Amino acid sequence: MPKLNIVILAAGLGKRMHSTLPKVLHPLAGRPLLSHVLDTARALVPEKICVVYGHGGETVPQTIADRKLIWVKQEPQLGTGHALMQTLPHLDKKGVTLVLYGDVPLTKVETLQGLIATAAAKYLALLTLELDEPSGYGRIVRSSGDKITAIVEEKDASKAQRQIREINTGIMAIPNQYLHDWLPRLENRNAQKEYYLTDIVALAVKDGVRVEAARPGHVWEILGINSKVQLAALERIYQNESASRLLEQGVTLADPARIDIRGQLTCGGDVAIDINCIFEGAVQLGDNVRVGAHSILKNVKVAAGTLIAPFSHIEDAEIGKNCRIGPYARIRPGTRLASEVHIGNFVEVKNSSIAAGSKANHLSYIGDAVVGKNVNIGAGTITCNYDGANKHQTIIEDDVFIGSDTQLIAPLTVAKGTTIGAGSTITKNTPPQSLTLSRAKQMSIAGWKRPVKKTKSGK
Repeated sequence: MPKLNIVILAAGLGKRMHSTLPKVLHPLAGRPLLSHVLDTARALVPEKICVVYGHGGETVPQTIADRKLIWVKQEPQLGTGHALMQTLPHLDKKGVTLVLYGDVPLTKVETLQGLIATAAAKYLALLTLELDEPSGYGRIVRSSGDKITAIVEEKDASKAQRQIREINTGIMAIPNQYLHDWLPRLENRNAQKEYYLTDIVALAVKDGVRVEAARPGHVWEILGINSKVQLAALERIYQNESASRLLEQGVTLADPARIDIRGQLTCGGDVAIDINCIFEGAVQLGDNVRVGAHSILKNVKVAAGTLIAPFSHIEDAEIGKNCRIGPYARIRPGTRLASEVHIGNFVEVKNSSIAAGSKANHLSYIGDAVVGKNVNIGAGTITCNYDGANKHQTIIEDDVFIGSDTQLIAPLTVAKGTTIGAGSTITKNTPPQSLTLSRAKQMSIAGWKRPVKKTKSGK
């Protein structure tokens, strides 16, 4: 591979987005459009990546926050050719420059590798495509010998040229030795009074440089975003492609049209995912994992055999083998569950470790706790870990049984084998192998009568 520079043009306003957010920062699959393009660019292992930004000011570089990128501001915005001119001081004299767009997020690496190889042979390489409805795109003009002679923008095209179905995607690879010569020669004598990058095709033809075209494998690889309608359509394409890859890997999807992957989902064998599940960040599902409907998993590792029942929310956590989670469970950041742990309906766990075989099946909160093996936590139990200023830890040792509706006031250690009676408020460490409870004396008052509601007259 030649020495590679990549320039990503990301200065556009995106008026049709009807948003103050710069267009390239609008999310696709939970991440900015520009982040998807950068992932593709990095996969090509370039010497340097330049990003041209403009509208939105410093919002774009501040959001992406990658010091390895070369940020170049285009102000004012005078066209794609003008944008690339701003990067010339950063581009090598030898090698190839690949031009990408910050609002075209789904171009495949394999497609771009072909363009780069063509440019390495000292040709100007264009990514083109034939469309039944080419409206809005620049047209590829060819000679009678089928050689590319020019690209004509639609606003400047004649009636005959507008009938051409082969369109310019804007993505191209240019030998650097020509790029440094062609860019200063661009002119803005056109309807938009802009410097078109596409005009380098005519310069190439004039200089006797061969212009070659390559085609992407899919139309969606070249689709850009100019409106929320287009963004929503591309979101569905992305999700459908992601679902298809999972199906090909053997994952069972209850409905491939109802899954959202907003990061990287890795699945073992015989994984089954029900409808309307969302996966964010890095999620790993081991063999035979089942994920129930409407669950959300973010940055989670789930070991083999675990069942996640519907409407569960798990974030920044590790789940061991053969666990049972939910329904309606919330596992918050910093939680680590060992094997065969049960976290039931309406149970919340935060920043806690729970050892093998322990259970909290109903309506409980476990926060900042270390829970041992074979512990049973009754319904309505709360670890009271926050004193209004600081968090404190609760330690529950092995083989503890905690009765329902118990408050454990941290810092606290519940010793091994302790049984805590239901309805207790525990403020002191318990001795091992003991029964501990705290209850007010029960009273019954004979003859007591319930108050009666007063009438409007007060009688």
